[in-house]
Amino acid sequence: MTSRRPRAKVAYQGERGAYSEDAVAAVFGETVDPIPCLEFRDAFDAVDSGAATHAVLPVENSIEGTVAQVNDLLLEHDLTVTGEAIIPIDHCLIANPGAALADIRVVYSHPQALGQCRKFLARHPKWKTVPAYDTAGSVKLIQERGRKEESAIASHRSSTLYGMYVLAEGIQTEHENHTRFFVLEKHPRKIPDADKTSIAFVAKNVPGSLHACLGEFAKRGINLTKLESRPRRARPWNYVFFADLEGTMDEPLCRDAVGALVTTAGFVKVIGSYRRARIQVPS
Repeated sequence: MTSRRPRAKVAYQGERGAYSEDAVAAVFGETVDPIPCLEFRDAFDAVDSGAATHAVLPVENSIEGTVAQVNDLLLEHDLTVTGEAIIPIDHCLIANPGAALADIRVVYSHPQALGQCRKFLARHPKWKTVPAYDTAGSVKLIQERGRKEESAIASHRSSTLYGMYVLAEGIQTEHENHTRFFVLEKHPRKIPDADKTSIAFVAKNVPGSLHACLGEFAKRGINLTKLESRPRRARPWNYVFFADLEGTMDEPLCRDAVGALVTTAGFVKVIGSYRRARIQVPS
């Protein structure tokens, strides 16, 4: 008799119907116990404490860019990235049943979603936009309040879950709108077919330091697919660089490059090695 593998307990930020819940399903399928969390930090804490086995959190959107708070939390916590998912984001304007576009005066949604729909919202300058902690949570809010003048930007699935009405579909500025999610675990493990690594480092405050840091990868023929900087908290005008590179820490060249970077840079953290995600195409 074979033992059944325990179901993953996966923390994500948002309510039921959130895009993060879609990402959980894309990674784990139906064999999962989802754990909705109010804040990104709550999802990190759930994995840290053992309440969750994994967290699935957004790190980057193809329109609005990096989710800065998640990057900051990656530095604060010792969780490891063991996978990534990229899912399409298709925003809808959602309202209470019986409401019409002419009734709308207020739009709630997560700041990222509001930014991704900037052009659509600009066509309705009299509408007030109100940032909220979650897209699906915004739908839940207007459903509970029941006001015809209030609307939310979220997924079509969230409108169905909360029994709401879709006033407009595909309202994001760019049709090709995707969000990248990290899968996080408490302990590092070997990932079959891993081909990508994410790191963070701080260049020393001397001329040519960043050039020297990047040179550790260039002279070993390692391609960086992403590089961006973030301010370091409590250290004004000091920056941490987040980089994605082709290769894993199991490969000698990659391991040597990161080892050399420890000497060249002032700080280095390996966030994780994982398998590169393919863009999910909606059926």
